[in-house]
Amino acid sequence: MATRFDPFQELDRLFGQVFTADRASTTMPMDLYRAGDHYVLHLDLPGADPGTIDVSVEDRALTIRAQRTARTEDGVQWLTKERPVGTYARQLTLGAGLALDQIEATYTDGVLTLSIPVAEEAKPRKIDVQHGDRAQQPAIEASAAS
Repeated sequence: MATRFDPFQELDRLFGQVFTADRASTTMPMDLYRAGDHYVLHLDLPGADPGTIDVSVEDRALTIRAQRTARTEDGVQWLTKERPVGTYARQLTLGAGLALDQIEATYTDGVLTLSIPVAEEAKPRKIDVQHGDRAQQPAIEASAAS
């Protein structure tokens, strides 16, 4: 029986496994949308340890970090180990007009959800316009000349 030997196939598989795992461990896919007067951000953190999730805001930079630790099993011989481990990190620069002190975060089923409200001063508002005779004119007081 003849077998085809490709010396680069195994090397390619190893390089792909190493570089894919490194890249995947540092990425955090996200969705962002606006719903009414809130922005909602969903970040995938599969298998992240809930106690390691850290969300912070400094100036206008939102930083999200989480850790996924490797499973350690005594007496186990790994055949394939493709699930990434390590630190996930993502930093976003937030625009003006957001209530950064009111951000809420929840972590459910491997998804971190942030709700970022729009600041009151940034919300659209209606300005009443007075018409004609009903408009009050500002009082002008004449000052006496000395």
